[in-house]
Amino acid sequence: MTTVQTAAGRHALPDGTGHFGPYGGMFVPETLVTPLQELGAAYEEAWNDPAFRGDLDARLRTYAGRPTELYFAERLTRSLGGARIYLKREDLLHTGAHKINNALGQALLARRMGKTRVIAETGAGQHGIATASVCANLGLECVIYMGAVDMERQALNVYRMRLCGAEVRGVNAGQRTLKEAINEAMRDWVTNVRSTHYVLGSALGAHPYPMMVRNFHKVIGEETRRQIMEAEGRLPDELAACVGGGSNAIGFFFDFLDDPEVRLVGVEAGGRGITPGEHAARFEGGKLGVLQGCKTFILQNPEGQIELTHSVSAGLDYAAIGPEHAYYRDQDRIHFAYATDSDALEAFRACARLEGIIPALESSHALAYVMKRAPEMRPDSLLVVNLSGRGDKDVQEASRLIEAGGRE
Repeated sequence: MTTVQTAAGRHALPDGTGHFGPYGGMFVPETLVTPLQELGAAYEEAWNDPAFRGDLDARLRTYAGRPTELYFAERLTRSLGGARIYLKREDLLHTGAHKINNALGQALLARRMGKTRVIAETGAGQHGIATASVCANLGLECVIYMGAVDMERQALNVYRMRLCGAEVRGVNAGQRTLKEAINEAMRDWVTNVRSTHYVLGSALGAHPYPMMVRNFHKVIGEETRRQIMEAEGRLPDELAACVGGGSNAIGFFFDFLDDPEVRLVGVEAGGRGITPGEHAARFEGGKLGVLQGCKTFILQNPEGQIELTHSVSAGLDYAAIGPEHAYYRDQDRIHFAYATDSDALEAFRACARLEGIIPALESSHALAYVMKRAPEMRPDSLLVVNLSGRGDKDVQEASRLIEAGGRE
């Protein structure tokens, strides 16, 4: 294991080629190299422009609803014993999840670049509805790509996107889930790159996307640091967040990377169990490879073909993980666990029953980890979980699965 980066090193990542150590980069067709370079330059200029940052901050407050609350889950804490549990309430944001932080930042960047059309991919639909809402607010044309399977299990979000004026295009290739939606969005972008900006929804893909998405989400951790200091007078002992591509988690963790006393845990989708095709836990059987623009840990067979994935959550069943997560795992700075479908469903019910808060099935994976971890910790320990989204979209699917005993 290498040494954890200093603050200067952390903020210098990725390097000039878009790499986090051996991970990341820009593995795309030649037709996208120049647009990605132009996007990186436009982003750097905007990020360093006080007017752009001021406009973004104002819209995050007045439109998205920041800052979100840090909530002490008293009944959940008492029920589990052990650590005091806090929930970072990203579920309270407009459109129901952390996704709007990034969608708003990228849509403002697209408008600044003179783009009139926005495309996006979505799995659980939260990035889709965030992008559709922001495009409606800014007067931008919007097209969302979504796997046909995800459209069925997230029908509410499909209707919400269309209600906001977005065109939702179903994808019937492959597993008909998130990976295929990203493929179609990338094909669209190659064809229409002069007028179109692709609002990639997670901290993955080709440079500069992992960096941009991280920076648009790092407000989560910055707020958490201030709020836990106000509430408890010290930093937490541990942070936990679910990890699909990894946007909510890296935004939550980033401000704590230089605090070695704070343990950081990402929770992947264990699905039906850790056998090929039955899960989406990239660090449980994955290996280094390239997928959809970047080098990272990927679930693939010995011939290098992408394995099938599964999760009860439409937002966690992606075969690759964001490159920054892979980098900090190598450094032993971010640790990874997984939660199965049945664990996540139990956490979904427990949070609703004990706190009156219905979490997204994605967030329920992190809660499932917390339900096992908290009793192992001292009563004066502080454990903060990022409640990355609310579960309105999942109630019908969760009801079906719970009635079926968690079996699909």
